[in-house]
Formats: sequence, C-alpha cells, structure tokens
Amino acid sequence: MEWEKVFNNNISFEERALEVFRFQAVENKTYSNYLNLIGCNIQEVNSIKKIPFLPIELYKTQKIYCGEEPHEVVFSSSGTTGMVQSKHYVKNLKVYEKAFERGFEKFYGKAEECNIYALLPNYLEREGSSLIYMFEKLIEKSADGGFYLYEHEELAKRIKNRDKSRKTILIGVTFALLDIAEKGAIEKDETLCVMETGGMKGRGEELPREVIHEKLCSAFGVKSIHSEYGMCECLSQSYSLGEGLFETSDTMKILVRDIHDPFDISDKEGRGGINIIDLANVYSCSFIETQDMGKKFDNGTFTIDGRISNSDIRGCNLLVL
Repeated sequence: MEWEKVFNNNISFEERALEVFRFQAVENKTYSNYLNLIGCNIQEVNSIKKIPFLPIELYKTQKIYCGEEPHEVVFSSSGTTGMVQSKHYVKNLKVYEKAFERGFEKFYGKAEECNIYALLPNYLEREGSSLIYMFEKLIEKSADGGFYLYEHEELAKRIKNRDKSRKTILIGVTFALLDIAEKGAIEKDETLCVMETGGMKGRGEELPREVIHEKLCSAFGVKSIHSEYGMCECLSQSYSLGEGLFETSDTMKILVRDIHDPFDISDKEGRGGINIIDLANVYSCSFIETQDMGKKFDNGTFTIDGRISNSDIRGCNLLVL
C-alpha cells in the first residue's frame, strides 16, 4: 500500500481506515493471527466500529510489522528499570516525519516560525525515543531552539533572550518541568507556551493533572499548560491547548470501548478504554487498544483519565500469539 494515501484528506477517514485494515489484515502476520484467533471475518468489516483493535501489550512480545522488507528504525517505550519495553518497527521514517510535521503545524504553525526548547532529560538519556526523534527534527527546522538535560540556567537565559515575536514552546517531561518550576529558574512570561508530555516515571509522587498544571501555571506565569499525547506505538500525536482536552491530528481518531467487553466499541460520546486509529501506522498496526481510560466527546476531542487498573489481565489480552 502506498503510504501517501493515508494523508489524502480528499478521501474520508473511514475509507482510508478500511483500506489500511484490509492491507494490514493480510500483510501483518501478528495482526492476521489475532484476527483469526478472535474469529474475525475480514469481508464483514465494513465500518470503523467493526475493526478489531490489537491489544497494545503485544508490542512488548511480538513484531508488529507488515511485510518482509527491512525496517529503518525501532522505537522503544520508556519505563522504569526491569519493565519490558514496547518496540515499534518503523519501515519508513518519511511517514513518521510527515505525520508529526502535519500534526504540529495544525496546532502551532510551521516549526520554522517557532522557537522550540525541549527539557527531556530521561528521554535524552536513553536510545530509541520517538519523542526525541520528533523534536530533534522540529528543532532543526525551528527559528531557535535546543535540547537540555539539567542546564536550567542556560535554558532560562536562552528563553529570556529569544525573539519574542515568534511563538515559543517549552516542552518537557512532567518531573523536569516541576523541577525547574520549583527552582524559579525561568522568569514568568505569559507569552510562553509550556507543554508537558506527562508521567513522573518514578521520579516522585504521582500528582493529579489539575494539581500539576496549577503549579506550572503559577511558576511560569501562563494561563494554561499544553500537553502532548503520544506513545512509541503510534506515529501520530494529539495535543491539548489547555484543561487536558485533547484534539487529534488528521491521521488519528479516538474511540472508546467498554472495559468489560473489549469488542464493544463506540464512536459516540462516552467514557471507557481508549482505542486509537492511527493511519500513520500504515506499516505496523493502525488499530490499537490502549491501557488508558478516558472520555470522548462528540466533537472528536477527548480526555485521558489515567491507566486502567489490572490492565495486564483483562479480556482478550490473555490471548497469546
């Protein structure tokens, strides 16, 4: 399948999704085996709600990949020591770059017109981060920007002396933003866009999102905290411009499922387990059943409320391929 098709907005999202499904149902051995195990008749799948979603845990144990051609890179999930990492085999990095550039531009404009600073210490300290790859490419195109580990004073100086006529984005992992906020290293500036990627990764007490955002708003002098929702298993991202309300990029769609019945999937407003359709995953699997709990609204926006408890032992995820 030609990957350019998934970005063609002249074709409805559902049409593109169904074409990708039929392609992956044949070319992706793991997904094909899964469909056989659950008794899915491919010919009867004629709507998004009928597409089976692959449990995300299988990215930890299986190679989720279409065809036999070599891959260009393997992205891996972050996690604490001893955790089994998910691995995403990416056949063509051009697809990923197209997806994240279009997604970023939809919400923030062209990277060339922005200042982008990234405070991502735990991601920089390991290999295989899709987030680092994405922001590395965006920063390369940006008017000004850079990566920082723990050089808070240097980062603060760079932000203070920036060209303030451009949109300025400071993206950081949550614990790092809280750390620099507590030190008061960066002057309050309401024109700054502060974006958190979520997760404390064992670096401290897990605080409610509302508490984290309140602390960050107070420290940076901004009215709201933006968020990026992404994962190594997906090549598309969603962004929140505040209040934890996310909107997807054009290659992504959120559905919700009944947490007691993973096959009861709805495209309507409601709360449940989050299922993701990511058309940019054209050469892996575009239909992912995540371990996240959230609410979807009729306008396509959604919230993430946390992880589903006992997610490792639920429903069809006990199937072993």
